Amino acid sequence: MSFDLKIAGGTIVDGTGKPGFVGDVGIKGGKIVAVGKADGPATHTIDATGKIVSPGFVDVHTHYDAQILWDRMLSISPWHGVTTTVIGNCGFGVAPTRAAHRKLILQTLEKVEGMSLDALQEGLGESWPFETFPQYLDAVEKRGSAINVAALFGHTPLRLYVMGEESTERASTPDELAAMKKLMREAMEAGAIGFGTSVSVSHNGYAGKPVPSRQATPEEMDGLVSVMGEMKRGLMQITIGREFSTRHMAEVSRKYQVPVTWTALLSYLYGPGGHRKQLDLAAEQRKSGAMVIPQVSCRPLNFEFTFAEPFIFDVMPFMNDLAKADSKSPGARLRAYADPVWREKLRSEVTPLFQKWWDRVVIAWAPSARELEEMPLVAAAAKLGKDPVDLALDLALADDLQARFRMAVMNFDEKEVAELITDPNTIIALSDAGAHASQLCDACYSTYLLGHWVRDRKVFTLEEAVHNLTQRPAEMFGITDRGLLAEGRPADIVVFDAKTVGPGPLKRVHDMPAGADRLVSDASGIDAVIVNGTLIRRDNKDVFAANDRLPGRLLRGGKAA
Repeated sequence: MSFDLKIAGGTIVDGTGKPGFVGDVGIKGGKIVAVGKADGPATHTIDATGKIVSPGFVDVHTHYDAQILWDRMLSISPWHGVTTTVIGNCGFGVAPTRAAHRKLILQTLEKVEGMSLDALQEGLGESWPFETFPQYLDAVEKRGSAINVAALFGHTPLRLYVMGEESTERASTPDELAAMKKLMREAMEAGAIGFGTSVSVSHNGYAGKPVPSRQATPEEMDGLVSVMGEMKRGLMQITIGREFSTRHMAEVSRKYQVPVTWTALLSYLYGPGGHRKQLDLAAEQRKSGAMVIPQVSCRPLNFEFTFAEPFIFDVMPFMNDLAKADSKSPGARLRAYADPVWREKLRSEVTPLFQKWWDRVVIAWAPSARELEEMPLVAAAAKLGKDPVDLALDLALADDLQARFRMAVMNFDEKEVAELITDPNTIIALSDAGAHASQLCDACYSTYLLGHWVRDRKVFTLEEAVHNLTQRPAEMFGITDRGLLAEGRPADIVVFDAKTVGPGPLKRVHDMPAGADRLVSDASGIDAVIVNGTLIRRDNKDVFAANDRLPGRLLRGGKAA
């Protein structure tokens, strides 16, 4: 047999978790046609001697819903071996959206997902090529992408579409719920793989208002999930909150035989050791017939923030009140930050998670005091003889609230993180790629897992880690033709060096629309990335230009047409 592409002599780790073996992979017509022995000539050959050959990684928690409309390369995910991505998480997205609500939906993304409003407006333009969700999928498919894309149907744009601005204020009526269920079915028939939503108290949109999904009752959630139950397909992804607890999730999962995955179970989310109760609960729910799977992260949850938009603190009522006040009376933040009484609130009236928050803060960027950059806030404060909270706010005021600080919010206890990522009832996810672009960069989670947790910490075998990056997330999300390296499968493949794979240091670039900035991380050890049989990355460089015809596919209903 002749091949379009042959990957020769690598250690094949097929995604199942089975031990790797040395062999070849033959590709023809975008499919894998030989695994182990690939005798015959090839138009192109990649020598993978000493390297690992695995399925492309499947990232099930991203927010590229808007970015894909101006960045078909979906950078930076493929840099780190991701060949399939799921958008629409946490119920956020840009469709369905009426023309009159476009600015509102973008303002919501700006606030809750840390996206630049200028970048969103310039990137999407004034004339959107869609209004409904099916039209959005058509637009994404027509434009093309470097990697494969599967989409969840977002609850926030759905509620805004049906209820207008009242969606942030109240529960739906029976007629409104009926309209939402109809649109839910339409979205699933068009190719959505499930339903994304959020009831998190931290998810506030424009003017500090709760995002629309937070006003949904359990009955509304039940009604929308029932559509997937009737269709016998799909899953629910939810960012957790009190209004729709894991108990509610288990109820709808059993009732409709629909998997529910929730975001996010992190170390210190429930205080020291608090994650164990949630792991025990997940095991009990699985035994009861409910499939409720917490999403966990393999990286510390580091956020860069400014005091102009201190997103990470918005879970605290006094900070959320300040955001509302500043939207009504510009300058309210400046007055508060200069007030000694308000400063004391930031020291003493914080939630348990933020006790002594200043101990976990690094000064990332401070034009008025460049000598303090990359210093721990506590060390800088000691050097200057200041209180850490006072120093942070003094720097913020000196730099027009643009000084940047980086804080490990959660997931900084490695012993607890190891317990989370190795538990059989969790799924490793939460890259958040496409969101919080100027605040964090966890799109490199895959190379971090392989470098830190496999090579350095030896918490996983290489085969176990690849399984958790490929077959397991694909099957969990109903993506039926990805995640395995096997004959007949689409040729989504990563070739990497187990000895050097990992993420590089974070760096800030200004390559978004309107010159907006973001944090990125280059990858090391990723030799080749192949999507549907086409090489898209070689030696950490794109093989394709953004205007070329790209090989990624829209995975309607979890598979390519």
